[in-house]
Amino acid sequence: MMFTPMPRQKTGAITIRDIAKDSGFSVSTVSIVLNHAPLSRYIADETKQRIEKAARRLGYRPNQLARSLRSQRNHTIGLMVFDITDPFCTPILRGIETTLFQGSFVSLLADAHNERERFERYLEMFLERRVEGLIVLANWLVVDIKVIEHLGKRSVPTVLIGRNLKMEGVSSVMVDNEEGAYLALQHLYSLGHRKVAFIRGPSALDDSLERWRGIRNFAGSVNLPIDEKLVVDLPNSFDPNQGFDAGFRLTEELLSRKRQFTALVAFDDVTALGAMRALTQAGVEVPKRCSVVGFDDVAPAALAMPSLTTIRQPMEVMGATAVRILNDNIGANMENREFVPINRKLPPELVVRQSSGPRS
Repeated sequence: MMFTPMPRQKTGAITIRDIAKDSGFSVSTVSIVLNHAPLSRYIADETKQRIEKAARRLGYRPNQLARSLRSQRNHTIGLMVFDITDPFCTPILRGIETTLFQGSFVSLLADAHNERERFERYLEMFLERRVEGLIVLANWLVVDIKVIEHLGKRSVPTVLIGRNLKMEGVSSVMVDNEEGAYLALQHLYSLGHRKVAFIRGPSALDDSLERWRGIRNFAGSVNLPIDEKLVVDLPNSFDPNQGFDAGFRLTEELLSRKRQFTALVAFDDVTALGAMRALTQAGVEVPKRCSVVGFDDVAPAALAMPSLTTIRQPMEVMGATAVRILNDNIGANMENREFVPINRKLPPELVVRQSSGPRS
């Protein structure tokens, strides 16, 4: 009995030559299509579709290492956070990573641990690894770090999330803080509250100034007086992870002043949660005797008892927007086009939960 040997299966990675043979087109045409080269605009759509179909059928995977060596690109982005334990970071990182993945980028993630020296050393390491761009999730420490501006001047595409330091060559993405604070006080006013206490942010932060401007703008529009005895400030050495304790302590201070208030606006959610603990401990029921509003909408806000009314920052959208701006900047640099830094403010959203209610 004669046995006919089966055709030998090709082992190893599928190459552009394999796709050229299968599709009937030249190696150069296949290469132009699969690498999305500028000349691909002159190739018929039908040809592109046949080549891409053959690539999918054969299981072709581009050799990213070879591609990067040819193009002098590595599709790597440096991603710096000042403190990865800050609940503000998590949804932003999700938005960043999702959008980087869609663009075939990979990130190098570094946590500066709220240390200036560590931050600057990580920047050096990113540059040594020739990252194509940098995204920084900023907190109050970034105010004193001017080295970021040097990156912009060196044509290293850079985007700050959460701050706009107006640095040359550096883009930014943040929420409209002024509008958010306006919405917070407007909400409490609509519930009948006229005696409102405030825990402001650190004075060194632009966020604090913008949010206070929003408060004052709404108060002025309805002739609502602000009692300066009901205004306290987080210190300039503010650590987001100590916000709960700071909110607790400052609310105790407000209560000790013996000035009546039926509502409280906190700089951020963690501070607001600390404020609610202090109120509850003092026998002030939330929201029956005092409504509380935060800012950010971090995950614990919805899990608190009562759940926290807050101003939501569109954090995943902020992360995704930063990646898109960075990608445009990288593209402009590759094509020797001028890129004007983009400073984008995204709209906030009032999220009403259980911690706010009508004035009793």
